[in-house]
Amino acid sequence: MSRSRIVVVPVVIASAFATLFFGLGSLAARPGVEVEQIAALRAEIDQLRKVQPAVATGTTGTLLADAAHMAEMGHAAIVEDVKRQLQSEMGLLPLTLIRERRQSFVELYSYDDRGSSSYGTAGYLGNGYFITVKHGVIPLGQEGAADPREITSIKLMHQGRALTARVIDAGDARVEVDPGDWAILKVNEPIDLPPLKVNLDYGFEFADPIFRLGNDYSKGIIVGTGYVGQRTPNKLVTCLTDGHPGVSGGGVLSTDGQLVGIPVGRMQGDFRFSFILPLREEMFAKVKTALP
Repeated sequence: MSRSRIVVVPVVIASAFATLFFGLGSLAARPGVEVEQIAALRAEIDQLRKVQPAVATGTTGTLLADAAHMAEMGHAAIVEDVKRQLQSEMGLLPLTLIRERRQSFVELYSYDDRGSSSYGTAGYLGNGYFITVKHGVIPLGQEGAADPREITSIKLMHQGRALTARVIDAGDARVEVDPGDWAILKVNEPIDLPPLKVNLDYGFEFADPIFRLGNDYSKGIIVGTGYVGQRTPNKLVTCLTDGHPGVSGGGVLSTDGQLVGIPVGRMQGDFRFSFILPLREEMFAKVKTALP
């Protein structure tokens, strides 16, 4: 932001100018006044200018104090200070933290006995455990079906390998976009991923900024940003963030990078209006690891 500059003229100079201008007006009306008086007044004003020179300053802040502060901080410190203020005011996550958290999510693919497949996202909790959505790994809405569909295989992509996962716990959802639409997966192979830091007490206040990581359109883990709307009667949270196919089961992160929820669905016909399932203690009852 540029700063406009103003010239501060001492009151005595301003008064002298006023005297000159008003005096000149009078002199024009009275041609008998001698020219020497005008010359003497101008000389007096010139002398005042030399004794009290004009001082330039910014329109906001204290110029000298700001300059001294900036000199002490140095360029690198100033940049970091600006970044910190922007992150605080705009709810931004540092790029390094986003990149670190991205490593904790994997692409999820499930296959059924009809030859069909679907894709989503899973977040790593540590010790081989992952959290995702129930509808991504267990067929829903099949009550009373004569020939119910079955999931025959669940794969998690890690460093170019497809790891076999199994469901060890799940919520009671019978339909998608439900507070019981969650599942815990487990892989037996060793896996080198940073576990997510879980926060069960996040408030989801109106307009809180959040960050969503998910397997958008099966194109890999992609970050999206948004804002919290409000809680719904069925204990979900509305959010203005991308709800593209594949992000279900991914992570919803707070501004400090903690896992606070998972995306479970979106409003039909509107990819920008999403539903978030806040994390609850019961989801981790069978997770045999010390959660962060």
